[in-house]
Amino acid sequence: MSFIGEVRPGPAGLRLAVKDCIDVAGLPTTVGNPRLGAEPATKDAACLAGARAAGVTVVGKTNLSELCHSASGINPTFGTPVNPIDPLRVPGGSSSGSAVAVATGAADVAYGTDTTGSVRIPAAACGVAALKPTNGKVPLDGVFPLSPTCDTVGVLARDVAGLRLGYGWLVPDEAAGEPPRVVLRLRTPGRSVHPEIDAAVDKALADFEVRDLALPQWWDIGIAAGTLSDAEAYAVQRPLVAGLSTVDPAVAEAWDFGSTVSAEAQAAAREMLSVWRAKLVALLRPGVVIALPAVLDAPPLVSAAGSRFPHANGAVNGTGLPAVCVPADGAFPYASVQLVGAPDTEADLLAGAAIIEAT
Repeated sequence: MSFIGEVRPGPAGLRLAVKDCIDVAGLPTTVGNPRLGAEPATKDAACLAGARAAGVTVVGKTNLSELCHSASGINPTFGTPVNPIDPLRVPGGSSSGSAVAVATGAADVAYGTDTTGSVRIPAAACGVAALKPTNGKVPLDGVFPLSPTCDTVGVLARDVAGLRLGYGWLVPDEAAGEPPRVVLRLRTPGRSVHPEIDAAVDKALADFEVRDLALPQWWDIGIAAGTLSDAEAYAVQRPLVAGLSTVDPAVAEAWDFGSTVSAEAQAAAREMLSVWRAKLVALLRPGVVIALPAVLDAPPLVSAAGSRFPHANGAVNGTGLPAVCVPADGAFPYASVQLVGAPDTEADLLAGAAIIEAT
């Protein structure tokens, strides 16, 4: 099931699907929990203002992992959106319904949220494109929170043209970008990557000047982001759903861990993320981006619901950087190349993604 809210027809090119953690006036916001959304939202989330001004039709609210947790995209209550590449595998999450909606043509563009990879993971799992903007660039008023530090509203579409369209509704009148010249190829040391994904990413970068990047701390940055995210999720979500239980064990697991993270540990995580943001910004000079896979292997089987979906995306959110991912040409359908840039370089990343897409 891709949609939770009602589905409305709309003109081709202007059909927007919205993840059901983002308020749409007149429709309930369930956040994938059967006990929320008793009353419809009274107004749109702030991030929809540009789409409304452009005359876009919101075709419906998309399914998601409960309360935006879990990279699987499984929802025990509303059902799991069917992966269009392989129905036996999870669609990726937490913006699962948004990825499936654009992959199947039910919408031209979809909005999701991305806290530690939640638009990029399902995009790679379903063979579509995704953009995670710089943290703070898109307003979060009217978006159900997971981690205020790491949350962003992101865009999913079948191709880069669709990403440009959807991003233009989020951030109107942004200037066209220049594609990067130098790509720093991060090899995700210490983590196993499916060899066909690695090969496809390398092939996708053939038109750029590529330099290998040794950055073993990438995982430590991601762990810090995940720790802070779980701690903030426990702090901000429990009061909002007071008296309501969770159905998904992934939510309970994250809350249980988040409740144990001390104030000192949170402060240490914030400090680490701040230090590494500065280091990465210094590395990402004009015309330079980092490249790595969006996911490291095929999506887990739906029957193995508790399995982790391996990825390396948390460091991007923890440091607040923008990232775009597009399918990489190859026999392995889940190979997706991700470009990470300096703050506010979304237009440049999209220009680079267009080159990859064209080749």
